[in-house]
Amino acid sequence: MPQKSNLPLTISHEEINELPLGAFEGKVLVISEEKILPRVFDEVREHKVVGFDTETKPVFVRGQQNKVSLIQIALPDKVFLVRVKFTGMHSSLINFLESTAIQKAGVALRDDIKALQRLKHYEPNGFIELADMSKQAGLQVESVKKLTALLLGFRISKSAQTSNWEAEVLNEKQISYAATDAWVCLEIYHKLQGLLN
Repeated sequence: MPQKSNLPLTISHEEINELPLGAFEGKVLVISEEKILPRVFDEVREHKVVGFDTETKPVFVRGQQNKVSLIQIALPDKVFLVRVKFTGMHSSLINFLESTAIQKAGVALRDDIKALQRLKHYEPNGFIELADMSKQAGLQVESVKKLTALLLGFRISKSAQTSNWEAEVLNEKQISYAATDAWVCLEIYHKLQGLLN
C-alpha cells in the first residue's frame, strides 16, 4: 500500500528516548465491583471502536502462569480499568468480547484473547490487531511503544508493566500506565486508518 505521508517506516530506541513522555490525561475509572459492569458496557456500546489491553501479574518462575487481572477499555476521553480478579467474567463483559459491533483495537491481541479464555470460554469477535494494520500501511513497527512514538510523537513509560496487578489497590503509576496503554491503542488505530484510507 503506498504511503501518503512523509512518515518514516520505523523508529530507533535512541529516537524514542528523545521524545517527550506522554500519558492519558482524561478520566480513569477503576471498576472492582461486578454490579457496576452493566452500566460500564452501556457506555462502551455507544462507541464503534475502543482501545483494548489486558494486564497480568508477571511470573518470574518458568512454567507458571497467572490469570489476567485487568482489562483496559479506552474511549476517546475516558478509560475503564476492569479488575476481573474482583468482578469475574460477568455476562456484560463476555457480550463485549463477543460483540461484532464494537471494534477492539490493540497489539498482540492473540495472547490477550487466549489468556481471557482461560478465565471463561467465549467466541472472540471484533478484535483489530494494530500490528497487522501497521504492516498494511507499510510500516516496520509493531510494538505499542514504537507505534506510539512513530505515529503519536511521544514515548510511553513502561516502568509499571511488571508490577503486581493483583494488588488490593492499584497505585497511581499503575493506573496511569494501564489507562495510557489502552488509550494509545485507540489513537494509533485512528492514525493507521488515516494512512490506509
